[in-house]
Amino acid sequence: QAQFVESGGGLVQPGGSLELSCAYSGSSFNMFTMAWYRQTPGNQREWVASISRGGSTNHKDFVSGRFTISKDNAKRMGYLQMNSLKAEDTAVYYCNFPKSLRQWGQGTQVTVSS
Repeated sequence: QAQFVESGGGLVQPGGSLELSCAYSGSSFNMFTMAWYRQTPGNQREWVASISRGGSTNHKDFVSGRFTISKDNAKRMGYLQMNSLKAEDTAVYYCNFPKSLRQWGQGTQVTVSS
């Protein structure tokens, strides 16, 4: 079964940067809008950013100007460049196709702390 594998998380100080990667093992990656989500303990998973088939992007207000979503269809990879990280960005980050959800991956932990 096709799945997502997220990577690139880690511990970073406030104001720092990370780039998350999302690898998709299935086909037709270029046919779907792809999105990043995040989840903290006890809370529901929330949408962070998405990129359409044509490359149009949308970002949640609280990350706008700091995070940038991108993708490489040939590699079946998605990315989330995160700059000016804040403590409240601490979460497990996931990727998926919002209009055609697949099985969720394990996510990648991002911890922003001094």
